[in-house]
Amino acid sequence: MSRLEAKKPSLCKSEPLTSERVRDTLSVLKGIVTSCYGPSGRLKQLHNGLGGCVSTTSHSSALLAHLSVTHPILKILTTSVQNHVSCFSDCGLFTAILCCNLIENVQRTGLIPTTVIKLNKHLLSLCTSYLKTEACGCRIPVDFSSTQILLCLVRSILTSKPACMLTRKEIDHISTLILRAFLLTIPEKAEDRIVLGKSIIVPLKGQRVIDSTVLPGILIEMSEVQLMKILPIKKSDSLKVALFRASLSGDLSDTGEGTVVIGYRVSLENAVLDQLLNLGRQLVSDHVDLVMCQKVIHPSLKQFLSMHRIIAIDRVGVALMEPLRTVTGAQPIGSLGSISPSSYGSVKDLCTAKFGFKHFFHLIPNEKTVCSLLLCNRNDTAWDELKLTCETALHVLQLTIKEPLVLLGGGCTETHLAAYIRHKTFNEPESLPKDDGYTQTELQLIAEAFCSALESIAGSLEHDGGEILTDMKYGHVWSVQADSPSVVNWPDFLSRCGCGLCSSQEELNWSFVRSTQHRFAPQTCLPHGAVGSANNLTLDCFTAKLSGLQVAVETANLILDLSYVIEDKN
Repeated sequence: MSRLEAKKPSLCKSEPLTSERVRDTLSVLKGIVTSCYGPSGRLKQLHNGLGGCVSTTSHSSALLAHLSVTHPILKILTTSVQNHVSCFSDCGLFTAILCCNLIENVQRTGLIPTTVIKLNKHLLSLCTSYLKTEACGCRIPVDFSSTQILLCLVRSILTSKPACMLTRKEIDHISTLILRAFLLTIPEKAEDRIVLGKSIIVPLKGQRVIDSTVLPGILIEMSEVQLMKILPIKKSDSLKVALFRASLSGDLSDTGEGTVVIGYRVSLENAVLDQLLNLGRQLVSDHVDLVMCQKVIHPSLKQFLSMHRIIAIDRVGVALMEPLRTVTGAQPIGSLGSISPSSYGSVKDLCTAKFGFKHFFHLIPNEKTVCSLLLCNRNDTAWDELKLTCETALHVLQLTIKEPLVLLGGGCTETHLAAYIRHKTFNEPESLPKDDGYTQTELQLIAEAFCSALESIAGSLEHDGGEILTDMKYGHVWSVQADSPSVVNWPDFLSRCGCGLCSSQEELNWSFVRSTQHRFAPQTCLPHGAVGSANNLTLDCFTAKLSGLQVAVETANLILDLSYVIEDKN
Protein backbone atom coordinates (compact mmCIF):
# COMPACT_ATOMS: atom_id res chain seq x y z
CA MET A 1 0.00 0.00 0.00
CA SER A 2 1.38 3.39 -0.99
CA ARG A 3 2.14 5.88 1.73
CA LEU A 4 -0.56 8.54 2.19
CA GLU A 5 0.43 12.17 2.46
CA ALA A 6 -1.47 14.66 4.55
CA LYS A 7 -3.61 17.00 2.53
CA LYS A 8 -2.10 20.46 2.29
CA PRO A 9 -4.28 23.44 3.24
CA SER A 10 -5.42 25.77 0.47
CA LEU A 11 -3.44 28.97 0.09
CA CYS A 12 -5.61 32.07 0.59
CA LYS A 13 -4.35 35.53 -0.37
CA SER A 14 -6.33 38.72 0.20
CA GLU A 15 -6.23 41.83 -2.02
CA PRO A 16 -4.10 40.15 -4.73
CA LEU A 17 -3.50 43.37 -6.68
CA THR A 18 -1.64 44.90 -3.72
CA SER A 19 1.05 42.23 -4.09
CA GLU A 20 4.28 43.53 -5.61
CA ARG A 21 4.81 40.19 -7.39
CA VAL A 22 1.38 40.34 -9.06
CA ARG A 23 1.93 43.92 -10.20
CA ASP A 24 5.34 43.01 -11.59
CA THR A 25 3.91 40.01 -13.45
CA LEU A 26 1.14 42.15 -14.97
CA SER A 27 3.77 44.68 -15.99
CA VAL A 28 5.82 41.96 -17.73
CA LEU A 29 2.73 40.72 -19.64
CA LYS A 30 1.90 44.29 -20.64
CA GLY A 31 5.47 44.78 -21.88
CA ILE A 32 5.28 41.62 -24.00
CA VAL A 33 1.98 42.46 -25.74
CA THR A 34 2.76 46.17 -26.08
CA SER A 35 6.10 45.51 -27.78
CA CYS A 36 4.32 43.38 -30.44
CA TYR A 37 1.72 46.01 -31.35
CA GLY A 38 1.50 47.55 -34.80
CA PRO A 39 3.45 47.45 -38.09
CA SER A 40 6.78 48.17 -36.38
CA GLY A 41 6.08 45.87 -33.43
CA ARG A 42 8.93 43.68 -32.23
CA LEU A 43 8.72 39.98 -33.06
CA LYS A 44 8.73 37.20 -30.48
CA GLN A 45 10.45 33.86 -30.99
CA LEU A 46 8.52 30.99 -29.43
CA HIS A 47 10.08 27.62 -28.69
CA ASN A 48 9.97 24.82 -26.16
CA GLY A 49 13.06 24.09 -24.10
CA LEU A 50 12.51 20.36 -24.63
CA GLY A 51 12.68 20.75 -28.41
CA GLY A 52 10.21 21.13 -31.25
CA CYS A 53 9.66 23.81 -33.85
CA VAL A 54 10.56 27.48 -33.38
CA SER A 55 8.06 30.09 -34.54
CA THR A 56 8.45 33.85 -34.96
CA THR A 57 5.30 35.90 -34.46
CA SER A 58 3.62 39.04 -33.17
CA HIS A 59 0.14 37.53 -33.43
CA SER A 60 -1.84 37.48 -30.18
CA SER A 61 -3.37 34.02 -30.73
CA ALA A 62 0.05 32.40 -31.28
CA LEU A 63 1.67 34.43 -28.50
CA LEU A 64 -0.87 33.72 -25.76
CA ALA A 65 -1.17 30.05 -26.72
CA HIS A 66 2.57 29.59 -26.04
CA LEU A 67 2.75 31.67 -22.84
CA SER A 68 2.89 29.56 -19.69
CA VAL A 69 0.76 31.54 -17.22
CA THR A 70 0.42 30.32 -13.61
CA HIS A 71 -1.03 33.18 -11.57
CA PRO A 72 -4.87 33.18 -11.45
CA ILE A 73 -5.14 36.90 -12.29
CA LEU A 74 -3.04 36.50 -15.42
CA LYS A 75 -5.03 33.40 -16.36
CA ILE A 76 -8.24 35.45 -16.21
CA LEU A 77 -6.73 38.12 -18.45
CA THR A 78 -5.17 35.80 -21.03
CA THR A 79 -8.23 33.53 -21.18
CA SER A 80 -10.52 36.52 -21.77
CA VAL A 81 -8.33 37.72 -24.63
CA GLN A 82 -8.08 34.23 -26.14
CA ASN A 83 -11.86 33.83 -26.01
CA HIS A 84 -12.26 37.17 -27.77
CA VAL A 85 -9.76 36.18 -30.47
CA SER A 86 -11.44 32.79 -30.98
CA CYS A 87 -14.71 34.63 -31.75
CA PHE A 88 -13.42 37.65 -33.72
CA SER A 89 -9.82 36.76 -34.79
CA ASP A 90 -8.69 40.41 -34.58
CA CYS A 91 -7.82 43.06 -31.95
CA GLY A 92 -6.32 40.60 -29.44
CA LEU A 93 -3.28 42.76 -28.64
CA PHE A 94 -5.53 45.86 -28.39
CA THR A 95 -7.71 44.07 -25.83
CA ALA A 96 -4.78 42.86 -23.72
CA ILE A 97 -2.99 46.24 -23.70
CA LEU A 98 -6.16 48.19 -22.81
CA CYS A 99 -6.98 45.80 -19.97
CA CYS A 100 -3.46 46.10 -18.50
CA ASN A 101 -3.49 49.89 -18.88
CA LEU A 102 -6.86 50.22 -17.15
CA ILE A 103 -5.82 48.09 -14.17
CA GLU A 104 -2.57 50.03 -13.83
CA ASN A 105 -4.12 53.50 -14.20
CA VAL A 106 -7.12 53.11 -11.88
CA GLN A 107 -4.93 51.65 -9.12
CA ARG A 108 -3.08 54.97 -9.01
CA THR A 109 -6.31 56.88 -8.25
CA GLY A 110 -6.70 55.24 -4.82
CA LEU A 111 -10.48 54.92 -5.21
CA ILE A 112 -12.32 51.89 -3.83
CA PRO A 113 -12.99 49.08 -6.38
CA THR A 114 -16.80 49.39 -6.27
CA THR A 115 -16.63 53.04 -7.35
CA VAL A 116 -14.01 52.31 -10.01
CA ILE A 117 -16.04 49.43 -11.47
CA LYS A 118 -19.24 51.49 -11.59
CA LEU A 119 -17.45 54.37 -13.34
CA ASN A 120 -15.65 52.04 -15.79
CA LYS A 121 -19.03 50.57 -16.79
CA HIS A 122 -20.42 54.09 -17.21
CA LEU A 123 -17.51 55.18 -19.44
CA LEU A 124 -17.72 51.95 -21.45
CA SER A 125 -21.42 52.63 -22.06
CA LEU A 126 -20.51 56.18 -23.14
CA CYS A 127 -17.96 54.81 -25.65
CA THR A 128 -20.19 52.10 -27.13
CA SER A 129 -23.17 54.45 -27.44
CA TYR A 130 -21.02 56.99 -29.29
CA LEU A 131 -19.48 54.37 -31.60
CA LYS A 132 -22.95 53.12 -32.56
CA THR A 133 -24.35 56.57 -33.44
CA GLU A 134 -24.36 58.18 -36.89
CA ALA A 135 -22.58 61.20 -35.39
CA CYS A 136 -19.49 59.14 -34.49
CA GLY A 137 -16.41 60.79 -35.98
CA CYS A 138 -14.17 57.72 -36.05
CA ARG A 139 -16.26 55.18 -37.94
CA ILE A 140 -16.86 54.83 -41.69
CA PRO A 141 -19.77 53.02 -43.37
CA VAL A 142 -18.69 50.41 -45.93
CA ASP A 143 -20.02 50.84 -49.45
CA PHE A 144 -20.02 47.40 -51.09
CA SER A 145 -20.33 48.91 -54.57
CA SER A 146 -16.63 49.77 -54.22
CA THR A 147 -13.76 47.61 -52.99
CA GLN A 148 -11.59 50.52 -51.82
CA ILE A 149 -12.51 50.46 -48.12
CA LEU A 150 -12.38 46.65 -47.97
CA LEU A 151 -8.93 46.63 -49.60
CA CYS A 152 -7.69 49.20 -47.08
CA LEU A 153 -9.04 47.05 -44.24
CA VAL A 154 -7.27 43.89 -45.47
CA ARG A 155 -4.07 45.81 -46.21
CA SER A 156 -4.09 47.23 -42.67
CA ILE A 157 -4.27 43.72 -41.19
CA LEU A 158 -1.39 42.46 -43.34
CA THR A 159 0.75 45.53 -42.62
CA SER A 160 0.30 45.07 -38.86
CA LYS A 161 2.08 41.67 -38.93
CA PRO A 162 5.76 42.21 -39.79
CA ALA A 163 6.60 38.50 -39.29
CA CYS A 164 4.85 37.85 -42.64
CA MET A 165 7.95 39.50 -44.20
CA LEU A 166 6.07 41.11 -47.07
CA THR A 167 7.12 44.02 -49.29
CA ARG A 168 4.63 46.73 -50.21
CA LYS A 169 4.03 45.13 -53.60
CA GLU A 170 3.46 41.73 -51.98
CA ILE A 171 1.03 43.22 -49.44
CA ASP A 172 -1.02 44.74 -52.28
CA HIS A 173 -1.01 41.43 -54.16
CA ILE A 174 -2.08 39.31 -51.16
CA SER A 175 -4.71 41.91 -50.15
CA THR A 176 -6.27 41.67 -53.61
CA LEU A 177 -6.24 37.86 -53.46
CA ILE A 178 -7.86 37.76 -50.01
CA LEU A 179 -10.62 40.11 -51.13
CA ARG A 180 -11.15 38.09 -54.32
CA ALA A 181 -11.28 34.85 -52.31
CA PHE A 182 -13.83 36.37 -49.97
CA LEU A 183 -16.02 37.63 -52.83
CA LEU A 184 -16.00 34.13 -54.36
CA THR A 185 -17.59 32.77 -51.17
CA ILE A 186 -20.65 35.02 -51.56
CA PRO A 187 -23.45 33.19 -53.44
CA GLU A 188 -24.56 34.82 -56.69
CA LYS A 189 -28.24 34.26 -55.94
CA ALA A 190 -28.91 36.23 -52.78
CA GLU A 191 -31.84 35.05 -50.67
CA ASP A 192 -33.29 36.32 -47.40
CA ARG A 193 -30.48 34.60 -45.49
CA ILE A 194 -27.05 34.56 -47.15
CA VAL A 195 -24.88 31.54 -46.35
CA LEU A 196 -21.24 32.28 -47.14
CA GLY A 197 -19.01 29.62 -48.66
CA LYS A 198 -15.46 28.80 -47.61
CA SER A 199 -11.96 29.81 -48.61
CA ILE A 200 -9.41 26.99 -48.29
CA ILE A 201 -5.78 28.02 -47.80
CA VAL A 202 -3.45 25.68 -49.69
CA PRO A 203 0.24 25.77 -48.65
CA LEU A 204 3.07 26.28 -51.14
CA LYS A 205 6.18 27.06 -49.10
CA GLY A 206 9.51 28.08 -50.56
CA GLN A 207 7.94 29.96 -53.49
CA ARG A 208 7.66 33.67 -54.26
CA VAL A 209 4.77 35.46 -52.52
CA ILE A 210 3.82 37.03 -55.84
CA ASP A 211 3.10 33.51 -57.21
CA SER A 212 0.13 33.16 -54.85
CA THR A 213 -3.23 32.91 -56.59
CA VAL A 214 -6.94 32.21 -56.07
CA LEU A 215 -8.90 29.54 -57.93
CA PRO A 216 -12.62 28.71 -57.71
CA GLY A 217 -13.24 25.21 -56.37
CA ILE A 218 -10.93 22.88 -54.47
CA LEU A 219 -7.30 21.93 -55.02
CA ILE A 220 -6.39 18.44 -53.80
CA GLU A 221 -2.65 17.78 -53.64
CA MET A 222 -1.54 14.58 -55.38
CA SER A 223 1.70 13.02 -56.50
CA GLU A 224 2.69 13.20 -60.16
CA VAL A 225 2.41 9.39 -60.40
CA GLN A 226 -1.19 9.46 -59.14
CA LEU A 227 -2.13 12.16 -61.65
CA MET A 228 -0.65 10.16 -64.53
CA LYS A 229 -2.96 7.25 -63.64
CA ILE A 230 -6.08 9.41 -63.85
CA LEU A 231 -7.82 9.18 -67.20
CA PRO A 232 -9.41 12.37 -68.58
CA ILE A 233 -13.22 12.50 -68.70
CA LYS A 234 -14.94 14.14 -71.66
CA LYS A 235 -18.55 15.08 -70.86
CA SER A 236 -20.71 17.93 -72.04
CA ASP A 237 -22.74 18.06 -68.82
CA SER A 238 -21.67 17.96 -65.16
CA LEU A 239 -19.82 15.05 -63.56
CA LYS A 240 -21.53 12.78 -61.01
CA VAL A 241 -19.72 12.52 -57.66
CA ALA A 242 -19.81 10.04 -54.77
CA LEU A 243 -18.23 11.15 -51.49
CA PHE A 244 -17.28 8.54 -48.85
CA ARG A 245 -16.38 9.22 -45.23
CA ALA A 246 -16.25 5.46 -44.52
CA SER A 247 -12.99 3.66 -45.30
CA LEU A 248 -13.01 1.63 -48.52
CA SER A 249 -9.82 -0.23 -47.57
CA GLY A 250 -11.61 -3.39 -46.37
CA ASP A 251 -10.08 -3.27 -42.89
CA LEU A 252 -12.06 -4.88 -40.08
CA SER A 253 -11.27 -1.92 -37.84
CA ASP A 254 -13.71 0.14 -39.90
CA THR A 255 -16.70 -2.20 -39.51
CA GLY A 256 -17.87 -0.50 -36.31
CA GLU A 257 -18.67 -1.93 -32.88
CA GLY A 258 -20.07 -5.40 -32.29
CA THR A 259 -19.15 -9.04 -32.86
CA VAL A 260 -18.07 -10.29 -36.27
CA VAL A 261 -19.31 -13.87 -36.93
CA ILE A 262 -17.28 -15.75 -39.57
CA GLY A 263 -18.56 -19.00 -41.10
CA TYR A 264 -16.41 -22.14 -41.43
CA ARG A 265 -13.99 -22.01 -44.36
CA VAL A 266 -15.08 -18.47 -45.24
CA SER A 267 -12.28 -16.12 -46.27
CA LEU A 268 -12.91 -12.83 -44.51
CA GLU A 269 -10.66 -10.92 -46.91
CA ASN A 270 -12.51 -12.28 -49.95
CA ALA A 271 -15.89 -11.54 -48.38
CA VAL A 272 -14.94 -7.91 -47.71
CA LEU A 273 -13.45 -7.55 -51.18
CA ASP A 274 -16.65 -8.95 -52.73
CA GLN A 275 -18.63 -6.35 -50.79
CA LEU A 276 -16.34 -3.56 -52.05
CA LEU A 277 -16.64 -4.79 -55.65
CA ASN A 278 -20.43 -4.95 -55.31
CA LEU A 279 -20.27 -1.34 -54.17
CA GLY A 280 -18.14 -0.58 -57.25
CA ARG A 281 -20.71 -2.23 -59.53
CA GLN A 282 -23.44 -0.03 -58.08
CA LEU A 283 -21.31 3.06 -58.68
CA VAL A 284 -20.84 1.94 -62.31
CA SER A 285 -24.55 1.27 -62.81
CA ASP A 286 -25.38 4.69 -61.29
CA HIS A 287 -23.03 6.33 -63.86
CA VAL A 288 -20.76 7.89 -61.26
CA ASP A 289 -17.74 9.72 -62.74
CA LEU A 290 -15.76 10.59 -59.62
CA VAL A 291 -15.33 8.77 -56.29
CA MET A 292 -13.62 10.57 -53.39
CA CYS A 293 -12.89 8.95 -50.04
CA GLN A 294 -11.80 10.58 -46.78
CA LYS A 295 -9.70 7.51 -45.96
CA VAL A 296 -8.19 4.69 -48.07
CA ILE A 297 -9.60 2.92 -51.15
CA HIS A 298 -8.62 -0.75 -51.67
CA PRO A 299 -6.26 -1.17 -54.69
CA SER A 300 -8.59 -3.78 -56.25
CA LEU A 301 -11.56 -1.39 -56.03
CA LYS A 302 -9.40 1.39 -57.49
CA GLN A 303 -8.46 -0.84 -60.42
CA PHE A 304 -12.09 -1.90 -60.94
CA LEU A 305 -13.25 1.75 -61.00
CA SER A 306 -10.42 2.73 -63.35
CA MET A 307 -11.41 -0.03 -65.79
CA HIS A 308 -14.85 1.58 -65.95
CA ARG A 309 -13.35 5.05 -66.42
CA ILE A 310 -14.28 6.25 -62.92
CA ILE A 311 -11.72 8.49 -61.22
CA ALA A 312 -10.97 7.41 -57.64
CA ILE A 313 -9.23 9.74 -55.17
CA ASP A 314 -8.53 8.64 -51.60
CA ARG A 315 -6.96 10.11 -48.46
CA VAL A 316 -8.58 13.54 -48.99
CA GLY A 317 -8.67 14.02 -45.19
CA VAL A 318 -11.33 15.18 -42.77
CA ALA A 319 -10.54 18.89 -43.27
CA LEU A 320 -11.73 18.82 -46.89
CA MET A 321 -14.92 16.82 -46.31
CA GLU A 322 -17.15 19.77 -45.49
CA PRO A 323 -15.86 21.94 -48.40
CA LEU A 324 -16.27 18.93 -50.75
CA ARG A 325 -19.83 18.47 -49.55
CA THR A 326 -20.50 22.16 -50.21
CA VAL A 327 -18.89 22.13 -53.66
CA THR A 328 -20.46 18.90 -54.92
CA GLY A 329 -23.75 18.85 -53.05
CA ALA A 330 -23.06 15.18 -52.20
CA GLN A 331 -23.93 13.65 -48.83
CA PRO A 332 -20.93 11.86 -47.28
CA ILE A 333 -21.58 8.08 -47.35
CA GLY A 334 -20.78 6.30 -44.09
CA SER A 335 -21.38 2.63 -44.92
CA LEU A 336 -20.64 0.00 -47.56
CA GLY A 337 -24.29 -0.89 -48.09
CA SER A 338 -26.65 0.23 -50.84
CA ILE A 339 -26.25 3.89 -51.80
CA SER A 340 -29.27 6.21 -52.02
CA PRO A 341 -29.43 8.18 -55.30
CA SER A 342 -29.89 11.36 -53.25
CA SER A 343 -26.38 10.90 -51.79
CA TYR A 344 -24.68 11.73 -55.09
CA GLY A 345 -23.51 15.20 -56.06
CA SER A 346 -21.95 16.82 -59.09
CA VAL A 347 -19.20 19.17 -60.26
CA LYS A 348 -18.90 21.25 -63.39
CA ASP A 349 -15.47 19.97 -64.42
CA LEU A 350 -12.16 18.65 -63.14
CA CYS A 351 -8.60 19.07 -64.31
CA THR A 352 -5.01 18.77 -63.18
CA ALA A 353 -2.74 21.67 -62.28
CA LYS A 354 0.87 22.26 -61.27
CA PHE A 355 2.07 25.11 -59.06
CA GLY A 356 5.72 25.24 -58.14
CA PHE A 357 6.86 21.71 -57.34
CA LYS A 358 3.38 20.47 -56.36
CA HIS A 359 0.71 18.75 -58.44
CA PHE A 360 -3.00 19.20 -57.78
CA PHE A 361 -6.34 17.78 -58.77
CA HIS A 362 -8.62 20.80 -59.40
CA LEU A 363 -12.34 20.39 -58.76
CA ILE A 364 -14.38 23.12 -60.49
CA PRO A 365 -17.85 23.61 -58.95
CA ASN A 366 -21.18 24.43 -60.59
CA GLU A 367 -21.66 27.37 -58.20
CA LYS A 368 -18.56 29.23 -57.04
CA THR A 369 -18.99 29.48 -53.26
CA VAL A 370 -15.82 27.57 -52.33
CA CYS A 371 -12.39 28.65 -53.51
CA SER A 372 -8.74 27.76 -52.92
CA LEU A 373 -6.21 30.41 -51.92
CA LEU A 374 -2.85 29.03 -53.01
CA LEU A 375 -0.57 30.81 -50.55
CA CYS A 376 3.18 31.11 -51.12
CA ASN A 377 5.95 32.44 -48.90
CA ARG A 378 9.72 32.12 -48.64
CA ASN A 379 10.00 29.86 -45.58
CA ASP A 380 7.93 27.89 -43.08
CA THR A 381 7.89 30.52 -40.31
CA ALA A 382 6.85 33.39 -42.59
CA TRP A 383 4.23 31.16 -44.24
CA ASP A 384 2.70 30.15 -40.89
CA GLU A 385 2.35 33.80 -39.85
CA LEU A 386 0.94 34.75 -43.26
CA LYS A 387 -1.62 31.92 -43.10
CA LEU A 388 -2.77 33.06 -39.66
CA THR A 389 -3.02 36.66 -40.88
CA CYS A 390 -4.96 35.67 -44.02
CA GLU A 391 -7.42 33.69 -41.89
CA THR A 392 -7.86 36.77 -39.68
CA ALA A 393 -8.48 38.99 -42.72
CA LEU A 394 -11.05 36.58 -44.20
CA HIS A 395 -12.89 36.41 -40.86
CA VAL A 396 -12.82 40.21 -40.52
CA LEU A 397 -14.41 40.54 -43.98
CA GLN A 398 -17.16 38.14 -42.88
CA LEU A 399 -17.78 40.27 -39.78
CA THR A 400 -17.82 43.41 -41.93
CA ILE A 401 -20.47 42.07 -44.28
CA LYS A 402 -22.70 41.44 -41.24
CA GLU A 403 -22.03 44.90 -39.80
CA PRO A 404 -20.84 47.15 -42.66
CA LEU A 405 -18.74 49.59 -40.65
CA VAL A 406 -15.02 50.12 -40.07
CA LEU A 407 -13.11 52.19 -37.53
CA LEU A 408 -10.16 54.49 -38.15
CA GLY A 409 -6.89 52.69 -37.40
CA GLY A 410 -3.38 53.79 -36.56
CA GLY A 411 -4.43 54.88 -33.05
CA CYS A 412 -6.84 57.56 -34.27
CA THR A 413 -9.98 55.86 -32.90
CA GLU A 414 -8.37 55.61 -29.45
CA THR A 415 -7.28 59.28 -29.26
CA HIS A 416 -10.59 60.44 -30.78
CA LEU A 417 -12.54 58.46 -28.17
CA ALA A 418 -10.33 59.86 -25.40
CA ALA A 419 -11.05 63.42 -26.59
CA TYR A 420 -14.79 62.68 -26.72
CA ILE A 421 -14.87 61.24 -23.16
CA ARG A 422 -12.88 64.18 -21.76
CA HIS A 423 -15.21 66.65 -23.45
CA LYS A 424 -18.32 64.89 -22.13
CA THR A 425 -17.12 64.42 -18.54
CA PHE A 426 -15.41 67.79 -18.07
CA ASN A 427 -17.23 70.22 -20.39
CA GLU A 428 -20.73 68.71 -20.56
CA PRO A 429 -21.27 66.83 -17.27
CA GLU A 430 -24.94 67.86 -17.28
CA SER A 431 -25.51 65.69 -20.39
CA LEU A 432 -24.50 62.54 -18.50
CA PRO A 433 -26.99 60.50 -16.41
CA LYS A 434 -26.87 61.35 -12.70
CA ASP A 435 -25.88 58.70 -10.15
CA ASP A 436 -25.62 59.01 -6.38
CA GLY A 437 -22.90 56.34 -6.21
CA TYR A 438 -20.04 58.69 -7.10
CA THR A 439 -19.06 62.36 -7.11
CA GLN A 440 -18.15 64.54 -10.08
CA THR A 441 -14.53 64.59 -8.91
CA GLU A 442 -14.41 60.78 -8.87
CA LEU A 443 -15.94 60.66 -12.35
CA GLN A 444 -13.32 63.03 -13.74
CA LEU A 445 -10.52 61.13 -11.98
CA ILE A 446 -11.51 57.78 -13.49
CA ALA A 447 -12.32 59.40 -16.86
CA GLU A 448 -8.74 60.70 -17.03
CA ALA A 449 -7.40 57.22 -16.17
CA PHE A 450 -9.68 55.69 -18.83
CA CYS A 451 -8.61 58.23 -21.49
CA SER A 452 -4.95 57.75 -20.60
CA ALA A 453 -5.36 53.99 -21.07
CA LEU A 454 -6.81 54.57 -24.56
CA GLU A 455 -4.08 57.04 -25.51
CA SER A 456 -1.40 54.63 -24.29
CA ILE A 457 -2.57 52.16 -26.95
CA ALA A 458 -1.95 54.79 -29.64
CA GLY A 459 1.46 55.40 -28.05
CA SER A 460 2.18 51.65 -28.19
CA LEU A 461 2.40 51.91 -32.00
CA GLU A 462 5.63 53.87 -31.61
CA HIS A 463 8.59 51.56 -30.90
CA ASP A 464 11.57 53.71 -31.94
CA GLY A 465 11.50 56.43 -29.29
CA GLY A 466 9.34 58.85 -31.28
CA GLU A 467 6.74 61.17 -29.78
CA ILE A 468 2.95 60.96 -30.16
CA LEU A 469 0.87 64.08 -30.78
CA THR A 470 -2.85 64.67 -31.15
CA ASP A 471 -4.54 67.48 -33.05
CA MET A 472 -7.13 69.58 -31.21
CA LYS A 473 -9.74 69.55 -33.94
CA TYR A 474 -10.32 65.93 -34.93
CA GLY A 475 -8.56 64.17 -32.05
CA HIS A 476 -6.38 62.08 -34.40
CA VAL A 477 -2.92 60.79 -33.55
CA TRP A 478 0.32 61.96 -35.21
CA SER A 479 3.84 60.59 -34.86
CA VAL A 480 7.17 62.47 -34.97
CA GLN A 481 10.75 61.27 -34.70
CA ALA A 482 12.52 61.18 -31.36
CA ASP A 483 15.02 63.93 -32.26
CA SER A 484 12.39 66.53 -33.28
CA PRO A 485 12.74 69.94 -31.57
CA SER A 486 10.17 70.82 -28.90
CA VAL A 487 9.09 74.09 -30.54
CA VAL A 488 8.64 73.76 -34.30
CA ASN A 489 6.33 74.50 -37.17
CA TRP A 490 4.59 71.12 -36.97
CA PRO A 491 3.30 70.99 -40.58
CA ASP A 492 6.96 70.82 -41.68
CA PHE A 493 7.49 67.65 -39.63
CA LEU A 494 4.10 65.95 -40.00
CA SER A 495 2.54 64.49 -43.12
CA ARG A 496 -0.65 62.58 -42.35
CA CYS A 497 -2.31 61.30 -39.19
CA GLY A 498 -2.14 57.68 -38.05
CA CYS A 499 -5.14 56.54 -40.09
CA GLY A 500 -4.10 58.58 -43.14
CA LEU A 501 -7.32 60.59 -43.33
CA CYS A 502 -6.10 64.01 -42.14
CA SER A 503 -3.34 66.10 -43.70
CA SER A 504 -0.98 68.38 -41.78
CA GLN A 505 -1.60 71.08 -44.38
CA GLU A 506 -4.93 71.89 -42.74
CA GLU A 507 -5.07 74.61 -40.10
CA LEU A 508 -4.55 72.42 -37.04
CA ASN A 509 -3.06 72.80 -33.58
CA TRP A 510 -1.19 69.91 -31.98
CA SER A 511 -0.16 68.94 -28.46
CA PHE A 512 1.87 66.06 -27.03
CA VAL A 513 -0.33 63.22 -25.76
CA ARG A 514 1.70 63.03 -22.54
CA SER A 515 1.33 66.75 -21.81
CA THR A 516 -1.62 68.56 -20.20
CA GLN A 517 -4.72 67.68 -22.18
CA HIS A 518 -6.91 70.29 -23.84
CA ARG A 519 -10.59 69.45 -23.66
CA PHE A 520 -12.47 69.92 -26.93
CA ALA A 521 -15.30 68.30 -28.88
CA PRO A 522 -13.63 66.22 -31.65
CA GLN A 523 -15.05 66.71 -35.15
CA THR A 524 -15.46 64.35 -38.09
CA CYS A 525 -12.44 64.63 -40.38
CA LEU A 526 -13.99 64.21 -43.82
CA PRO A 527 -17.45 63.63 -45.31
CA HIS A 528 -18.17 59.97 -46.12
CA GLY A 529 -18.07 60.63 -49.87
CA ALA A 530 -14.48 61.88 -49.63
CA VAL A 531 -13.51 58.91 -47.46
CA GLY A 532 -14.53 56.45 -50.19
CA SER A 533 -11.96 57.95 -52.59
CA ALA A 534 -9.05 57.70 -50.12
CA ASN A 535 -6.48 55.07 -51.15
CA ASN A 536 -4.15 54.41 -48.23
CA LEU A 537 -6.25 54.46 -45.09
CA THR A 538 -5.39 52.40 -42.03
CA LEU A 539 -8.62 50.82 -40.78
CA ASP A 540 -9.82 48.45 -38.05
CA CYS A 541 -12.71 46.00 -37.91
CA PHE A 542 -15.65 47.70 -36.18
CA THR A 543 -17.15 44.54 -34.69
CA ALA A 544 -13.83 43.12 -33.42
CA LYS A 545 -12.62 46.39 -31.88
CA LEU A 546 -15.97 47.12 -30.21
CA SER A 547 -15.93 43.64 -28.67
CA GLY A 548 -12.28 44.08 -27.66
CA LEU A 549 -13.15 47.34 -25.88
CA GLN A 550 -15.96 45.65 -23.97
CA VAL A 551 -13.87 42.57 -23.07
CA ALA A 552 -10.95 44.72 -21.87
CA VAL A 553 -13.09 46.86 -19.56
CA GLU A 554 -15.15 43.94 -18.22
CA THR A 555 -12.02 41.84 -17.58
CA ALA A 556 -10.31 44.77 -15.82
CA ASN A 557 -13.41 45.21 -13.65
CA LEU A 558 -13.43 41.50 -12.79
CA ILE A 559 -9.77 41.58 -11.76
CA LEU A 560 -10.22 44.81 -9.76
CA ASP A 561 -13.15 43.23 -7.93
CA LEU A 562 -11.10 40.26 -6.68
CA SER A 563 -10.77 40.31 -2.90
CA TYR A 564 -9.27 36.84 -2.39
CA VAL A 565 -7.40 34.26 -4.43
CA ILE A 566 -7.71 30.72 -3.07
CA GLU A 567 -5.32 28.13 -4.52
CA ASP A 568 -5.49 24.40 -3.89
CA LYS A 569 -1.88 23.20 -3.51
CA ASN A 570 -2.68 19.45 -3.53
